[in-house]
Amino acid sequence: MDFHLLAEATVVVHAGFLVFLLIGGLLALRWRRVLWPHLAAAVWSLGIVTIGQPCPLTSLERWARRRDGQVVSSEGFIDTYVRGIVFPGQLTSVARIVLLVVVAGSWLALYRQRSRPAALVRA
Repeated sequence: MDFHLLAEATVVVHAGFLVFLLIGGLLALRWRRVLWPHLAAAVWSLGIVTIGQPCPLTSLERWARRRDGQVVSSEGFIDTYVRGIVFPGQLTSVARIVLLVVVAGSWLALYRQRSRPAALVRA
């Protein structure tokens, strides 16, 4: 098995998960069937952040890198690939708040869209 390829594929899936976490609620405004997977992703992520449980994707990547003979960082996905690249490291708390605001804002928009009378939606 090509463990290097598995590790790299895990990084891509992990990045995709984070993008879905960020924009999934906005996608659900257009495609309702996205709402439940996005809710599951948000709850899962919130649990990982609040409980401090390691992400299974991070664990899989570390395992594959070890099997490939690579040195494995003790930092998680965010610390390794996102912090310092997507946003400065000292803004981690701000980035988490922005993520929370985007997700909560998209859910609020979904709620408002859903609670409008049908006549207003068609107009």
